[in-house]
Amino acid sequence: MAADLQELGSMIEAALPGSEAVVIDETGTGDHLRAEVKAPQFDGLSRINQHRLVKAAVRERFDDGTIHALTIKVLD
Repeated sequence: MAADLQELGSMIEAALPGSEAVVIDETGTGDHLRAEVKAPQFDGLSRINQHRLVKAAVRERFDDGTIHALTIKVLD
């Protein structure tokens, strides 16, 4: 089952109010994705903690097997 990229972006934006998220299918298979995220919650956090916030927002899609891999790019 391929991921709904718009749904994933909405999940991130809902979990991180004020954020902007774009999710891109990197391989065309719908399960290896890249999320480019800008969020006020990232201020003062380490890169790993920024990534944890994003992954937590879409954890449900990892758990149900929709997403296999998610690369995260934090935008300033």
